[in-house]
Amino acid sequence: MRAIVALLHFSTMTGITYQRQFRTALSEAYIIVRDGKPFGRLDLHFGGTEVCGTLILLEEPREQELLQLISQLDDDLILSADTPREDLQLTVFQGRELLFYTDDLQQDATDK
Repeated sequence: MRAIVALLHFSTMTGITYQRQFRTALSEAYIIVRDGKPFGRLDLHFGGTEVCGTLILLEEPREQELLQLISQLDDDLILSADTPREDLQLTVFQGRELLFYTDDLQQDATDK
């Protein structure tokens, strides 16, 4: 496991947009879209002065690209939130979506 201790300001990745999935008083979740296609998911949890998050990417970026993305997420979504932030703790995974489940889908299947 690698830890990136200091995060420098990098140029932004082009073609990145965000689709908010939900927002609560202390959490937010986003689908990250790159060039019109799903690129990843970001779950954020706002504490007293720290922000903890999980970033799941659908494809493996180069390290420089990953640092650019984290910097951009920090600028676009975290620092712009109305919450003080002294530390960002972000865990990054690379994987693929297996299933999206909702109780509504289960209910539709039993109604048929």
